[in-house]
Amino acid sequence: MKALIVVDVQNDFVDGALGSAAAQAVVPNIKKVINEYLENNDDVYFTFDTHYADTYFNTLEGQKLPIPHCIEGSDGWKIATELKDINIEKLNIHNYIEKNTFGYTDWEMDFSEKDYENITLVGLDTDICVVSNALILRAQFPNTPIYVIANCCAGTSPNAHQAALTVMRSCQIEVVE
Repeated sequence: MKALIVVDVQNDFVDGALGSAAAQAVVPNIKKVINEYLENNDDVYFTFDTHYADTYFNTLEGQKLPIPHCIEGSDGWKIATELKDINIEKLNIHNYIEKNTFGYTDWEMDFSEKDYENITLVGLDTDICVVSNALILRAQFPNTPIYVIANCCAGTSPNAHQAALTVMRSCQIEVVE
């Protein structure tokens, strides 16, 4: 069995507060990959960048990036509108992961009863949350092949996207199209 991790494909990163044309362009590719994994009965996980209206500006992220985004329960926090029609009945509640920072640190615990032949990541932003999660996964699963699908990711800029892909390659994460 394989695992697909869909990193932060939320409205605020697609066409909301931190959205971009590059993010909008990769969503159809992401949707296609999600459906392929679901059709093959592989596991699909969604991470949600999750902040809180009353504390965001008190966090380091809120101070360095003073643009409220992905506020829990807001439209911007929800899964991208373009992904709403995915057959999510094949998922369960454990496949939705809220995280209040760039990387999720409990993959090892969540995957403890799984023996994935490989783990693939897609999502937003390549140079922040995708790379953070890929490196955490590499550290927690040193012998599991980890892939990132480049045309299913978008960064904060084209240069930042490419730089993150280079970093991941150097850490033995396979970057594929």
